[in-house]
Amino acid sequence: MMFRRIREWFSIRLAKNPGQIVLLSILLFNIAFFFLSAFIISKMSLSGTEELGFLESAFYTISMILDAGCISYVVADIGPQNAAIALVCLIIVIIGMISFTGAVIGYITNYISSFIEASNAGNHKLLMSGHFVILNWNSRALEIVNDLLYSDNAKKVVVLVGSGKADIEKQIDERLHETVKRENNKIEEDAHGKSFFARKLYCAKHKFKNNLTIVVREGDVFSSKQLFDISLHHASSIVILGEEINNSVCKYAVNERAEKYDNGNSLTIKTLMQVSDITSASYSEDNQRIIVEITDEWTWNLVQKIIRSKQVDGKCNIVPVRVNQILGKMMAQFSLMPELNSIYNELLSNKGASFYTSRCEESDELSYIRASLDTNRNVIPLTVQSEKDKNYCYYMALNEKDLEKITADKFSGIPVRLNKNFWLEKKKIIILGHNSKCHEIMDGFKSFLSEWNYKDSDDLLLSIVVIDDEKSLEKMNFYKEYPFVIKTVAAELFEKDLICDSINEFLEMNDEDVSVLILSDDLVPDDEVDAGMFANLVYVQDIIRDKVEADPDFDVGSIDVIAEINDPKHHDVVSSYSVKNVVISNRFISKMITQIGEKDAIFEFYQDILEYDDDASDGYDSKEIYVKKAKDFFAGLPAECTADKLIRGVFDASCDPEIPLEKQNVSVLLGVVKPGGDITLFSGDQKSIDVKIGEKDKVIVFSNH
Repeated sequence: MMFRRIREWFSIRLAKNPGQIVLLSILLFNIAFFFLSAFIISKMSLSGTEELGFLESAFYTISMILDAGCISYVVADIGPQNAAIALVCLIIVIIGMISFTGAVIGYITNYISSFIEASNAGNHKLLMSGHFVILNWNSRALEIVNDLLYSDNAKKVVVLVGSGKADIEKQIDERLHETVKRENNKIEEDAHGKSFFARKLYCAKHKFKNNLTIVVREGDVFSSKQLFDISLHHASSIVILGEEINNSVCKYAVNERAEKYDNGNSLTIKTLMQVSDITSASYSEDNQRIIVEITDEWTWNLVQKIIRSKQVDGKCNIVPVRVNQILGKMMAQFSLMPELNSIYNELLSNKGASFYTSRCEESDELSYIRASLDTNRNVIPLTVQSEKDKNYCYYMALNEKDLEKITADKFSGIPVRLNKNFWLEKKKIIILGHNSKCHEIMDGFKSFLSEWNYKDSDDLLLSIVVIDDEKSLEKMNFYKEYPFVIKTVAAELFEKDLICDSINEFLEMNDEDVSVLILSDDLVPDDEVDAGMFANLVYVQDIIRDKVEADPDFDVGSIDVIAEINDPKHHDVVSSYSVKNVVISNRFISKMITQIGEKDAIFEFYQDILEYDDDASDGYDSKEIYVKKAKDFFAGLPAECTADKLIRGVFDASCDPEIPLEKQNVSVLLGVVKPGGDITLFSGDQKSIDVKIGEKDKVIVFSNH
């Protein structure tokens, strides 16, 4: 019975961990061999070694195996009478070197190799806490990691992917290296003109460093064991990224995958269920944030059900990010106000001026803004929102520490007169091409018109012409549900004359400024990414060049070209065509996800500023950022002053205590746009920023409309 149990145990251990059995066998054999060798040597001791005991024999046996020269301790004189014991000693040394030295060293070497391979494969548990976890990898992931470089504190990032670990590590290394190099080059440029030692001191003091600790693991994101192995339950934020559609060289495969993910993404749901089950448990950290990307309605509805089932206040907070809706709203806003591209590019990131939030006791928005403006010149207060019975204040600043720079002195503004009847000018837009967000872009225009009460007006505030291939137009039902789309033109990409004639026709029939939005199809194979956008861009630039040649006084600034790209590597090429507004759409989502992962309740604020009120007839529910012509916004341009005085003057002039808050258009000034597109955001010490508003300047305003 005992023998059978031992045999079963041995069989199980051999199947589960053969390495342990091999090591145990080596050790047992060598122990037995040492004892047997020591016994033989002690019994074979001849003249002069009669007193050699068992323990001494065991010691000399091990010494001989490790160093053959130690045979002299046992056999001082190898003569005819000691030949037998000398031969025994040699046999013991040879066997010992093979069974002990060789076998043990071989096993340890193999174990070290296996340990390294296991570490590279991600089979060892990571003991971490407060880290940023990214599950899956797509085109937005790299920008999320890159934006974490600009965080105030050092960050730990863990990436868990199904495959491609080496390639992802290479992407991260190259991207971060480029960013650090670019930032340090800027610092060296800022130090230009200083003396040698002053320049070196300045560069050393302001040197941009990579403070990220990044671990990429390859494994199964659905495995609870592997999620525990990356200490998911101790992470501060978890990002669940959606799968890529266009990572194929086959166009038909891309279309098939696109149709599949339009209907729903079960992999995202499966991952979220696994993650939320861990983060909602009692052993997980408090206030963990789970940011999950969503691109379709089916996934959105299921995520809402998971939130109701698994979200625990103060424990597991799930933030669903509707990628297409957010990008669609942004593209609509950029078409209406192209400068917003550069403004959001800074405000939605950790670099430079950013949006921040903190808990506050104040629930009245006007009281909060006035109190902050009276005592702090380093932040621009924006609004107050309530979420889950908690009040949060939102503000713009260079960093969170600016909120603490309060003084006892009360600041005041300059007298400012605003145009109470301000209304946006008519806008004309040409859209070239398509992407997966066309419906969302149009919905953004639709809500914009609703807020500005142009739902039933014949005198359209917005007129749009769409030029695209017939198949894509047919998919959008030729935009018939959007009355502000006054014309659609079916033209294949290679039909240059038709495209250019249609653009020229629209330009000539309008005196107003025109925006040209060039969309990049995000549902194409890798080798075709941004190709259609490049072709349309060449057409538009050729038209502008012809107009300048025909009329040297032609105002190039009257045509705002907004070019969308999906691959950031194409940015420099597009910029070389004098395009100031290059929109890397995926990068905005990346920046937002980074911000959401670091700041409480910031996502609710982002949703508000990107969403126009659908029906503003009974008041305004949210505020947005507008870029307005200064000559129309002000009833007389303000005098030259510092930014702090102008900000306070605009706020005071926009408040009317006799009108209910929901009917007011309370305005907070964020910055100025100069002719040519140079943007100044009033971040940092506002008293040190001199402002002179010119006739052709524009102002950046946070307001109801």
